[in-house]
Amino acid sequence: MDKNQVLVLDGDSLTIGCVVRVSRHRQPVTLAAAALERVQRARDLVERMVEQSRVVYGITTGFGNFSHVVISRDQAVELQRNLVTSHAAAVGQPFGEDVVRAVMLLRANALAKGHSGVRPVVIQTLCEMLNRGVHPVIPAQGSLGASGDLAPLSHLALVLMGRGEALFNGCMLTGEEALAQAGLQPLELKEKEGLALINGTQVMAAIGALAVEDCRNLLKVADIVGAMSLEALGGLTDAFDPAISRVRPHPGQACTAQNLSLLVDGSDYLRREPSRVQDAYSLRCMPQVHGAAKDAFNYTSRVMGIEINAATDNPLVFAEEERVLSGGNFHGQPLALAMDFLCMAMAEIASISERRIERLINPALNGLPAFLVKEGGLNSGFMIAQYTAASLVSENKVLSHPACVDSIPSSANQEDHVSMGATSARKLRQVIGNVANVLAIELLAAAQALEFAPGSAKGRGTGAAYQAIRALVPHLDQDRELYPDIRQAASLIISGKLVQWVEEKVGLAV
Repeated sequence: MDKNQVLVLDGDSLTIGCVVRVSRHRQPVTLAAAALERVQRARDLVERMVEQSRVVYGITTGFGNFSHVVISRDQAVELQRNLVTSHAAAVGQPFGEDVVRAVMLLRANALAKGHSGVRPVVIQTLCEMLNRGVHPVIPAQGSLGASGDLAPLSHLALVLMGRGEALFNGCMLTGEEALAQAGLQPLELKEKEGLALINGTQVMAAIGALAVEDCRNLLKVADIVGAMSLEALGGLTDAFDPAISRVRPHPGQACTAQNLSLLVDGSDYLRREPSRVQDAYSLRCMPQVHGAAKDAFNYTSRVMGIEINAATDNPLVFAEEERVLSGGNFHGQPLALAMDFLCMAMAEIASISERRIERLINPALNGLPAFLVKEGGLNSGFMIAQYTAASLVSENKVLSHPACVDSIPSSANQEDHVSMGATSARKLRQVIGNVANVLAIELLAAAQALEFAPGSAKGRGTGAAYQAIRALVPHLDQDRELYPDIRQAASLIISGKLVQWVEEKVGLAV
């Protein structure tokens, strides 16, 4: 889909690609006519219940441990206002623009399913905030991931009310000022609407959806730079024979073996030595390690695909059956487990990459110049770049401790088991950044090593990757500051341009 084409939200057909286009490329959004009708039917039911003074959680009662407190009709608006303002207690650095936009999109899409009981104007205002670039300031810390992402989502809801803080055209403004400058009116939230805006998994799901897209790219990069290292070290390709994967048929393993074979196809660097029949694990076991990470990625991708089209607030309104049901769709456990799994998987991608970097720079393991530089001793070459990679890998080990196994009760023990899914999401995002930098260091080291290794014809894919990095970073003749080189290599990776360059020659799968 053209990123400038309007994305129509219907509550059911959002994809991770859609999330990326709206959050990172500002694709405009609107609400589907059919969704508008569903939303209005649910709203009509809520208003009938209020008129009939029926006792319904979150509509005519307090929240959490106050669910037993019945609220009179003339206090309904005050109840919603108090809910949002009291719950806006998040702390820490604000999320970046891409996450905030993804949160807004997912909240609008969830409401568009027609099970939340809000007025259409609430969703339409969210859509227009996206389209006009009104971005609430949402602090990153404070969610327990059960009752959803209450605290951070409250900071989003504040801006709809003309309160809180927002960025508009690069300026920090009050919510009221930002809406006014964008030509929008603040909302007075009615029955159920405050609860519907803040009760859900959209913060952790937004981070998770963007993380899936980033991991899709990095998993291809891992195969690319791993193949370059294999080539520079004169590795063996027998380990990638399809027969090996057929007798252990994990999909990710077969996918990686095929990618590696395609990437080095046509290379004359890969020469068999009669005395060597197998390589070290960091080369030989790339199908098994990279492949297991791909399997974790595909599981997480499926979970996120479901979640971004889910109704996750409470209670849920079923207009056709004239029922309002209180349940636990806001609980983040499915996401927390998946993101902790992917976090560990991506940490392993960096771990095996760092071991390949060590093999590239250690002359005892490769026959290449020590630390990949001439006049070693006078020059240190890639010595400290490997230190940096090792530091990031060690940091990832700490970050890979699963958040989802922790729980702490809240709301006077009414909310006595929580997912910590937002913590899982934030850790995953940190690990992804570390992985990108480790792979950037391997990319630089492998390109340097290829210039010392015996061979002239690189593989179809590895040759394209070598050309891509050398278009930005020259050969290291003598010591220079390496941080700009690492930054350039990381930018090439994170932007997706390295994969794009290689895939013009070789198709890669995840």
